[in-house]
Amino acid sequence: MKDAFGIPQSLLVLGGTSEIALATVRRLVVRRTRTVWLAGRPSPALEAAATQLRSLGAEVHTVAFDALHPDSHETVLGKVFAEGDIDMVLLAFGILGDQAHDERDPVAAVRVAQTNYTGAVSAGLVSARALQTQGHGSLVVLSSVAGERARRADFIYGSSKAGLDVFAQGLGDALHGTGVHVMVVRPGFVRSRMTAGLAGALLATTPEAVATAIELGLRRRSETVWVPGALRVVMAAVRHLPRAVFRLLPL
Repeated sequence: MKDAFGIPQSLLVLGGTSEIALATVRRLVVRRTRTVWLAGRPSPALEAAATQLRSLGAEVHTVAFDALHPDSHETVLGKVFAEGDIDMVLLAFGILGDQAHDERDPVAAVRVAQTNYTGAVSAGLVSARALQTQGHGSLVVLSSVAGERARRADFIYGSSKAGLDVFAQGLGDALHGTGVHVMVVRPGFVRSRMTAGLAGALLATTPEAVATAIELGLRRRSETVWVPGALRVVMAAVRHLPRAVFRLLPL
């Protein structure tokens, strides 16, 4: 069970090599989390992440999970929940894609959508049902500010995150009153391996900053977390700009 400050004892990460996810897990392990499941495609990176977390004192398990195989999600995740209660599920997998390339390659574009949205719908519903069955827990979903409004530079990725964001909000409403808490996290541009080589953006952030915001959101039982917080105000303005004006912005 989570403590009085909302910190989970047990945690399942969907996307076990995500830099944001691992920064979050490290922060929570230092606080209180003791059992961690890292779910992702089997790889040296997944095993290295597990080894690092074990060095911090956590009991860490790895499990083979693929967002692109939703027909396996119920079985794979069911085995994790069968081992004991999970206080928090962190849905952190996703791919950025290459906008210029993907516009010319619809199959690649669909892979972005299937990973970021379709896979997340499947894993999110399976996790939510398991959390509801045990009667408690948090589902933390990594969305993105890119889903707030379509941009020429990343509308394929942004559209997948927009779908994920709406799905997670609706799921949170559906689970209200069940003991399950859904929190949507909307970071801006995050300096990480996934964004290496890309130009930075206004109010850029880091995996560690996102992890800090997630911990604070858990403590407050927030439903939506913006990282950095100033993005809430910025996007409220951007969302209502006339389209002709928005097109002219260097975004």
